[in-house]
Amino acid sequence: MKLLFTPGQSFEIVHTVGPNDTATFPTGEVHPVYATFAVAREAEWVCRQFVLAMREANEEGIGTFVEVQHRSPALPGQEVRFTGILESVQGNEVICRFEAHVGTRLVADGRTGQKILKKERISKLFAEVG
Repeated sequence: MKLLFTPGQSFEIVHTVGPNDTATFPTGEVHPVYATFAVAREAEWVCRQFVLAMREANEEGIGTFVEVQHRSPALPGQEVRFTGILESVQGNEVICRFEAHVGTRLVADGRTGQKILKKERISKLFAEVG
């Protein structure tokens, strides 16, 4: 694992809300807006950018937690700007906070955690539960 970043550094991605991002469950669509679970996916993705840069060739990241506070809706077609900010590196765990905005309006914020492990260790963990 390469220690390349210091707390406060950030990555940014932009996600356009699409039809697969709405609050839809097996019983149907609840609301035609950006679903909290879809926000969590992009939050992990923006924060994963740190892991992608820090991992060695024989390592991979694995999620440990996602916390999302959904503050306001985003509609299909709107661009949501996600900013992932490195909070800390604790051993092999990368902790980030994130913010998601449509323009200047805060859509969501929260935190994520991902551990960087050897690929063989991850394979072994998965085999043990399979």
